[in-house]
Amino acid sequence: MKLQQVELREVALPLVAPFRTALGTQEHRNSLLVKVTTADGAVGWGECVADDDPTYSAEYLAGARQVMREFLLPRLSRAPGLTAALVPELLRPVRGNPMARTAVEMAVLDAELRTAGISLAQYFGATRTELAVGVSVGITDTVDELISAVDGYLRAGYARIKLKIEPGWDIEPLRAVRETFGPDIALQVDANTAYGPADQPHLRRLDAYGLTLIEQPFAPDDLLSHTRLAARMDTPICLDESITSARDAATAIRQEACSIVNIKPGRVGGYLEARRIHDLCLANGVPVWCGGMLETGLGRAANLALAALPGFTLPGDISASARYYTRDITDPFVLHDGRLTVPTGPGIGIVPDPDALQAATTSTELLTV
Repeated sequence: MKLQQVELREVALPLVAPFRTALGTQEHRNSLLVKVTTADGAVGWGECVADDDPTYSAEYLAGARQVMREFLLPRLSRAPGLTAALVPELLRPVRGNPMARTAVEMAVLDAELRTAGISLAQYFGATRTELAVGVSVGITDTVDELISAVDGYLRAGYARIKLKIEPGWDIEPLRAVRETFGPDIALQVDANTAYGPADQPHLRRLDAYGLTLIEQPFAPDDLLSHTRLAARMDTPICLDESITSARDAATAIRQEACSIVNIKPGRVGGYLEARRIHDLCLANGVPVWCGGMLETGLGRAANLALAALPGFTLPGDISASARYYTRDITDPFVLHDGRLTVPTGPGIGIVPDPDALQAATTSTELLTV
């Protein structure tokens, strides 16, 4: 495969409601799409999930665009006989920038599989055709607003509720949700690194609420605090921001810093690395689930294919399109009985709707490579 042309397209999608976490509040989603066209006319789509600002990670959207244009894409354009399997090695000399890498790899993989007539799920070795999915509930102004939001998601059929927490918004909202909806709903919390080592006694109080897991309470590089908390809590510790590669996952498991891993392809540098993390965790008996980054339908389709692998035993944050967007850039993913269908078409199995894509586009850049 030989790349002939690459389009970098930014889109802006308003969220149906503001989404607040310990890292800040989002009211719209800016995303960078990568469209590759090969010399044989095959087309592939990728999505960069970097935020506008370097808050979730050091990577940010404008920087990711520059890295793609100046460093990643030129390396791929010079490669004879390009395949998706070669992308990680070709890009290895460029340090960091995992979300930019993921978008480029995803586009190449999509083009390659479309040419071969193989779905991404089939390529991964998926074992399911539909998945029970969860929903992430942001921090709200009042507990009553939170209860109303959770009630709506449970009525919609979501299989698991995840509450975003931070110091001052943890015990009381969690208690209210448990008391209102009972002990049988699958419930977990996500701290997005908002706590410090001194908060361990406070966090241990969360054991009272029968949580599936607590996600990333401490800084990404603080495995020691996670290990110490894991030894003192009944609630399983899950790592997110700390896991940027299969090597990170192996270290965290070996140090007993977690017993569950959240896999986000954008965070770990690509879907191929995400599959390696899945395989490592499966071999070590560590459950995994697929996190979300407010993806458009393109990223959502690819995440569903990944999450259909056998080690993904917990519902992921791959909610229906309507959870975030009134109008996505693709046909919407719709929840049926708490489940989403894994795409079966070639490649990621979905393409942008031309009218919706144009309406959301804020800029385009065409590169001849």
